[in-house]
Amino acid sequence: MDNFQIETAQNVSINQNVANVSTRIGSFLIDLLIIVGYYIIMFLILNAIGIEQNMDSWLILTIMGLPIFFYSLIFEVLMNGQTPGKYANKIRVVKIDGSKPTFGSYLIRWMLRLIDIDIASGSIALLTLLLNGKGQRLGDIAASTTVISEKKRVTIHDTLVADIPDNYMPTYPQVTMLSDADIQSIKELYRTAKRKGNHGVIVKLHQKIIEITDIKTDMMAVDFVDLVIKDYNYYTQQ
Repeated sequence: MDNFQIETAQNVSINQNVANVSTRIGSFLIDLLIIVGYYIIMFLILNAIGIEQNMDSWLILTIMGLPIFFYSLIFEVLMNGQTPGKYANKIRVVKIDGSKPTFGSYLIRWMLRLIDIDIASGSIALLTLLLNGKGQRLGDIAASTTVISEKKRVTIHDTLVADIPDNYMPTYPQVTMLSDADIQSIKELYRTAKRKGNHGVIVKLHQKIIEITDIKTDMMAVDFVDLVIKDYNYYTQQ
């Protein structure tokens, strides 16, 4: 369980970087520590003010326990899919298509925690996560949500390096007029625009490159920008 790709109604591919199981468990433990700390502080306060063990004290304890009972629901709604534990580990609840969950989605996840986590001490949630492959426990499946990691993964594609064959022959030597910073910006914008189907951004990149390098071309914008990136990497790797 690492990542998966979905296709939106607009035919745009989205890669979801699913939060791994150990990170989710770590987030749960952080939240659990906060809950335990809350209870300790509340009991100290009650002892300090001398509340005795009677019906009134149990009523107060019940009221004080409500924030804990609704802990995950309150924080995920107010913090856009995060609890303090999720925030610390940079993971977030999102809809399976990458959009922001509705209150109903958060409510369904919270209600099914009773089965996922509380009844079997998390074993059902763990088993479902391992078998599902999309970072979903039962509550996520019912709510059409998942938990993603917002940590940026650095790969070779995040650098200036582009894959080019050994016998590659460059087309435009003028690309050497571009700087490393230029080509990195071009590469990031190009890949993001291509992934999101934003052809307008690619056309603007095409126009900007021609403006800087004075290259004359009849190539389509998407092919031209891709070729410029490869040509630049060819010359800088020599």
